[in-house]
Amino acid sequence: MRRVVCMELGPLENLVMEEVEPLLPAPHQVVVDVEAAGATFVDALIAQGGYQLKPPTPYSPGGEVAGVVSAVGDEVDGVDVGDRVLAQCGVGGFASQVAVPASATVPVPDGVSPARAATMLQSYATAVFALTHRILTQPGETCLVLGAGGGVGLAAIDVARALGLHTIAAASTEDKLTAAKTAGAEMTIDYTSEDLREVLRGLPDGGVDIVVDPVGGANAEKALRSLRPSGRYLTIGYASGEIPSLPLNHVLLTNRAVVGVDWGAWAAHEPEANRTFVGEIVRMVADRKLCPPEPMTQPLEEASEVLQAFLDRRVVGKVALVP
Repeated sequence: MRRVVCMELGPLENLVMEEVEPLLPAPHQVVVDVEAAGATFVDALIAQGGYQLKPPTPYSPGGEVAGVVSAVGDEVDGVDVGDRVLAQCGVGGFASQVAVPASATVPVPDGVSPARAATMLQSYATAVFALTHRILTQPGETCLVLGAGGGVGLAAIDVARALGLHTIAAASTEDKLTAAKTAGAEMTIDYTSEDLREVLRGLPDGGVDIVVDPVGGANAEKALRSLRPSGRYLTIGYASGEIPSLPLNHVLLTNRAVVGVDWGAWAAHEPEANRTFVGEIVRMVADRKLCPPEPMTQPLEEASEVLQAFLDRRVVGKVALVP
């Protein structure tokens, strides 16, 4: 089988392709023939050594895949050869095969392509976890999504729409704002040409109820100051490369809340609850309550170029690597 290997953490030129023997499942494992592997900003950070997770090298990047089960290990119940599944693998997904615990797989519904299945989990699980587990929302509230053209941003818009929230998308290019409108954003802000704080100040009641922020950076404080009393600020990541310093007096004086969101950490500590949680998201997609977009696809051999595009913030939506 073929896989992308990171020889050492650092420049993405350290990613190479290699051929190895086909995988065999250990007890409790299944082997999945990968039809698509989701590529993310986090994959790029890990390969560069810029993330809290630093796997020993050499390793193969890629945390989520979709494909067909080709082999089943001993003591596996409920997963059979030929099943279409998506799987969380942590690392190792940029390959033509992965071996994962059977408990890490979820059936893929009919009508959901391998590329959609492989790219929806991290973004949608993060967005659903943020807006249903970390805070409570009420239909009719207004939600501002920063970095709205990225995978988490677009998922947050779709989830907010499903929850009955009004959504405002802020992003840096027209392509990203167009994608946000397609996902369901009712209003858009280009924060390269418009002042985020001034635009939001002109809204009814002078602001928003919820901020979803996977970006950090210079617009974080403007977004925080735009929260109405008792508003909630969800900090999810720092795609800008800058962890913001927020004025906590503005949190205190208006009863606002700043809430951290790390679905991956929760999933690691609550694996059974997470399996149920992921299954619910997949069912919502199958029932068209959530509508992940079809991602761009690129050959597996272009993994380093795709990850660099994430670092350069040139990606709109999601990308799947196809072996």
